[in-house]
Order: sequence, then C-alpha cells, then structure tokens
Amino acid sequence: MRVAMLTREFPPQVYGGAGVHVDYLSRALRTLVDLDVHCLGIPRDGAVAHSEDDPRLAGANPALRIFAANLEMAAGVERAQVVHSHTWYANLAGHLAKLLYGVPHVVTAHSLEPRRPWKEEQLGGGYRLSSWAERQAYESADAIIAVSAAMRADVLDCYPAVDPERVRVIPNGIDTVQYAPDRRTDVVDRLGIDPARPSVAFVGRITRQKGVPHLLRAAADFDPKAQLVLLAGAPDTPELAAESAAAVDRLRAERDGVVWVQEMLPREDVIQVLTHATVFCCPSIYEPQGIVNLEAMACETAVVASAVGGIPEVVQDGRTGLLVDYDEADPAAFERGLAEAVNTLVADPERAATMGLAGRARAVEDYGWDALARRTAEVYAGLIG
Repeated sequence: MRVAMLTREFPPQVYGGAGVHVDYLSRALRTLVDLDVHCLGIPRDGAVAHSEDDPRLAGANPALRIFAANLEMAAGVERAQVVHSHTWYANLAGHLAKLLYGVPHVVTAHSLEPRRPWKEEQLGGGYRLSSWAERQAYESADAIIAVSAAMRADVLDCYPAVDPERVRVIPNGIDTVQYAPDRRTDVVDRLGIDPARPSVAFVGRITRQKGVPHLLRAAADFDPKAQLVLLAGAPDTPELAAESAAAVDRLRAERDGVVWVQEMLPREDVIQVLTHATVFCCPSIYEPQGIVNLEAMACETAVVASAVGGIPEVVQDGRTGLLVDYDEADPAAFERGLAEAVNTLVADPERAATMGLAGRARAVEDYGWDALARRTAEVYAGLIG
C-alpha cells in the first residue's frame, strides 16, 4: 500500500504538536506501508519539500503562498493509493489529490480553524482562506482521525455535514524511550535554572491558543521560591511577541527566578528541563489533545493544566496532575486556579513526585506509537479494500 503523507512540518522544521505527531507517526508507519512524506519548506532528508516562498508571490498573504505550495504538493502524489493530510496547511493538497487521482483522502484533526479565531491576527483575510480549505477537506474526506474524543466532538459540531461514521479517534502518542527522565544538570545549568529550587516549566509557541498571557499573570502569585521556566518562542505576530516581552518584564520586576528561552531547543535539552521541573504547566485555552503534556508525563513530571479539549483524556486529575477549569468570561478565576494548583504541588514535592511516576506509567502503557501506527494503517486498508 503506497501512502502519501502531507504536512507542513517535518524535521528539522517542527514547531508544534502536529509536527511532532507527523515525525513519530511516519517513523512507525514506514514499517507497515510504503510511505512518502511531502512537507513544506526547505529541502531535507526523509521527505519531499515544497517551498512556500515562490518569488512570484513575494509580499502576498501567507495563505496564498501556502496554497501555491499545496498545488505543487498535489502534483507530486500521483502514485499514491491513499493521501493523508495534517492541518489546513496541507488539507487543500489532500483534497485536490482526491479529486485529481480518485484516491481516498484521510485527514487528521489536530485543531480546527473555527475554534481558533485569533488566527485572523496572523493571517488577516487569509484566515477565511484557511477556513475554506479546511471545510472543503473535512466535508469531502473519506476518513477523519481525531486525536481525542473531544476533538471528534468538535469536528462534528463545526462541520455537521460530516458523517459521524467517518470520524474515529486515534490519539497522539509518545516515544517513551526518547522521552524519559534525564537527571543530568548540564542543560539546566547552562540555561540558568537552579536545580536546587522548585521550578514550573512551560513549553510551547507564543500563541493565543497556548494561554501564555494567563500563565504570566498567574505566575505573579506562584510561591516565591519557585522558578518559572518558559521555553516559549515562535510568536504568531510581532504584536504578540511585544505583548509577551512586556509581560515577562513586568513579572521579572515583581519576582526573581524567571527564565525565558526564546529559541527552539533540541529535544534532549527540553527533556532535561522537563525532568527537573517540579510542575509542568499547560494553560492552553484550546487544545485538541496536547502532546506536550504526554512529554512531561513521560519525564516523570506532574502536570497542572487547563481542563479544555482533550487534556482531561490525558491528564488524570488528582492522579497524574491537577486540572483547572477555564471560563472565557472569567479569566482571572482561571489564573487564580492555575496559581493555586501550582502552589499546591510546589508545597508538596512528594505528591508531585508521585504524580510524576503515575504519569510516566500512563504514557508508557497507553500511548505507544507502534500501536497507534497499526490503527492508522488499518484505516488506510479499510478505504482501499
């Protein structure tokens, strides 16, 4: 069975959960199917790259440049028996390939444009284009894979024309050999993190979705002995970058121990930071599943997270972490809840450690990539008979 996987992100250009998903899923799938990966961006090993930077579209809206690359991507998958696209950045290519070659199109739902209205800050009118491309792909797809039950419900709510029988749940996974505790201190020492002090870590992009402004306001009420470690970069817009920098400056004026790393660190560096964190904090206001919570759990770190989307399906409240309700109408209550949950675990490191052990056990037992790849290959096989 020859499968073409279509994605924006592929190593080394991975900046979000969808890219992590494609990276590990493609590795496991290569043992089961004849897989070609098509991505956007610079040439690289393991994938066919399609440039987003056509000079004829210099200065054009980013969505138009993405669409141009999607046309090239669709032209390059004529030998595939199944096409499988990830996010709107590649959904149009998958939809066009389905129409052009008469092959099944599988979509993995990592997030949905109707649930991310803040993307208009980044794309302007291109947000209407990304939303259109996603709708076309979802409503015509032969199968949709949702990364959580909550994501499945969102798909059916946003796109009621989709047949529920075509939407099945296969969660994101985690490589628990790679993501495992690293007790060394060379990375945390280099970054200026004191391993003798408790720390609260965040890993993610600076985007409205990830709730960074909520975290920064909550951190003003964190236990003074706790450090805040932000591995946070790739802001959606210059305005959001400036807003975040000002918030960090205000926080640093109120407390010490604020470490902000803005560049994307290698995975092994992130793993060591997660291992040494007392608590990993995920303040997302929208999260279909949240691979980063699994990564923290695999490193034996307790999680404090918002109870949104698919997060409660991963983080077991009271066992592997603490969940905090999010109410868009009362952000201050959410921020107080984050601070209270973090302080509860900082004050009780034994409880935090017990949650960390339970989190790793859950990651190992329930989220292995080999099993998830087999389930994905079964979806393909069911479509081509």
